Amino acid sequence: MTTDTLPDAAVEWAAHQGIPLVRTLAGAMLALDAQTGLDAFTLPYPPEAQRALDRTVLACLLREATPPASLTELVSWCKEVPLADWPVDLPADAIGQEDRLLDADSGRPTELCHEWAERTRDSALAFRDREILHTAFRLCRAFGEEEAYSAFRELLVKRPVLTAPESFEVLNDLVLEPVHELIRRIYLPVPDSYRYDGDYVCCGRCLTLLIPIHDGEWWCERDRCRRQGPAPLGRRLRPAEMGEVHQVERPVRQFVTGPGRAEAALQKELTALGPAVRMWPGYDAYDLLVTFPDGHRWAIDVKDWANPLFLGRSARPVPQEPPYDEAFWVVPHHRVAARRDYISVYERNRPSQARDLPLLSDTDLIGRARARLRRQKGDTRA
Repeated sequence: MTTDTLPDAAVEWAAHQGIPLVRTLAGAMLALDAQTGLDAFTLPYPPEAQRALDRTVLACLLREATPPASLTELVSWCKEVPLADWPVDLPADAIGQEDRLLDADSGRPTELCHEWAERTRDSALAFRDREILHTAFRLCRAFGEEEAYSAFRELLVKRPVLTAPESFEVLNDLVLEPVHELIRRIYLPVPDSYRYDGDYVCCGRCLTLLIPIHDGEWWCERDRCRRQGPAPLGRRLRPAEMGEVHQVERPVRQFVTGPGRAEAALQKELTALGPAVRMWPGYDAYDLLVTFPDGHRWAIDVKDWANPLFLGRSARPVPQEPPYDEAFWVVPHHRVAARRDYISVYERNRPSQARDLPLLSDTDLIGRARARLRRQKGDTRA
């Protein structure tokens, strides 16, 4: 298991500079959101929040800039001021021009905020999402049940929210038996802050729970979903009728469920073109194994990260088993559209062992697949 950390030189920067400061800010925003909600907090501040405020003030004073006067003002900065405009020194590749830690509409932590908090931690720490998948892998392999691992991954992607009857069903599914206890631990009761007029509501696109904001509107935590327009209202869940509602924990939603939705969409598109597509082969050695009619095979890992620097730093060769002829990392097109230098930032920050690992958008990959199939049929047109 590799770690997605920034260069050692960056980690050694003083706490009030650049990357360590933004990491501290991201952690503080997540702590505030989890503890009190970002729109209601009082003294004494949580330690993470007070630390973030102190370090931001120091960074501003060193740059002879006016610092935030309070935690309330610091939260406003995180919501309203792009990181590119903060009085801190950051590497050029570290941020996009519109990157914010809090969403401008809802005030909730962005996917980018979660990445800053999770993907710049100490390299000695295991990332929670990888820890969970590795545990599932070990348990399923001990049982000799690759089908159980695939079913577990499918559960995280297609059923991130479970009502009480659904939880009972899942925990009595014999295919999932090796991971029953793990499922109990990662599907957590949903707080009342997700309810409006007594109901929880799932997003009709990404299936996670929507968050109620002002005037009865709903906000989806997934960048991809919001860029497609207002969240379509999906299932309405009323605890009085369905019992306690559980949702898989946020690191899993962020780094497994979200990319898994992109994997499923890509699998559907590729299958429609003609190749055979297998998801999570070899106990999830990689995400998709694509076999063309002539036997040529692609190995694909799908990533859905907001920050291309973190993605580049995490790049590693795709495992050789199951065997393949070519390998790619793939990101949803909306990431590349939102940040035009996304691919080049990734390429500049790949470690040497992954220098030959290409990153494509999903639309570019589909284009390559179509071109390959045309060549197989003897059609040489572009």
